[in-house]
Amino acid sequence: MRRPLATSLLTLSTLTLTACSGAAEPAEDTRAPSVPTAVTATAGSASSVHVMWSAATDDRAVTGYTVYRHGHKVKELPAGTLMTDITGLTPATPHTFTVRARDAAGNVSADSAAVTATTLAATAQDRTPPTRPTALRVTPAGRDGATLTWRPARDDTRVTAYDVYQADARVHTVPGTATTARLTGLRPGTAYSFTVRARDAAENSSPDSDPADLTTAPAPGARPNTAPTDVTVRATKGAITLTWTPPRTGAPVKEYELHLNGRFATTIVWGAQPPPGPVGYTLTVPADPGVRHTLTLRARLPDGTWGDFSAPRTAVTV
Repeated sequence: MRRPLATSLLTLSTLTLTACSGAAEPAEDTRAPSVPTAVTATAGSASSVHVMWSAATDDRAVTGYTVYRHGHKVKELPAGTLMTDITGLTPATPHTFTVRARDAAGNVSADSAAVTATTLAATAQDRTPPTRPTALRVTPAGRDGATLTWRPARDDTRVTAYDVYQADARVHTVPGTATTARLTGLRPGTAYSFTVRARDAAENSSPDSDPADLTTAPAPGARPNTAPTDVTVRATKGAITLTWTPPRTGAPVKEYELHLNGRFATTIVWGAQPPPGPVGYTLTVPADPGVRHTLTLRARLPDGTWGDFSAPRTAVTV
């Protein structure tokens, strides 16, 4: 009676081992990411250089980038970051940079092409910022790009760089001799707002230019953008007043959701019929002067869902 049981257990054990031994193990990742391309370096002051590059690719995923100066590591950055400022540099000196991509397995790409930028000469203490750039315009450039143009700013010494901002975050830098910038990697069906600041060798930045808005084309098959448009903001002591034009939804919009600095702030509801044209709302904020706030809002659509966010606007408390 015991022998058949032993045989059955032995057979079951053999089958289990056979099944386990046949399981496929994940292949080891030994392939390095591609080399970062389109690397540029722009001197922004006597002690800083702005380095940018295009994204690398990988058979799994790129997890980060490392920037080198003269072959020595100076910055490690996450995969979503494609630019950085290298600071603390010697004035009036050439500095050479390369970039490498890395993946989760520790594979590292070869060095990118080397680029060199010469920091500006140190100047006497300069506390005067440039004037603001004017006549900013933005036009689509393909499905995921935009081209910005502006009139140059003025400075008591000279403008050394222009910084492009989106939602109060710098996304691009060009030399002070440029009056145009090309942006890529924009999402489809999204409302963007861009501003430009001029910068001099002493790192003084101008006030923001007036904003320029762009809504990218929707993805194939996606619904048209439903963001409020013509958004303006005006800061007074302890308050920010917004005005905007409601989206065209085929019915009056009675409810909006307002976000402040990327977080939900309040819901705006009209109890009666809202006005057909531009509408407004005043938001109470702390009265501390000089604080920057970024605001966006979206409408509740007739089907009960929330629409797209408006292009962001920045207000500085007074």
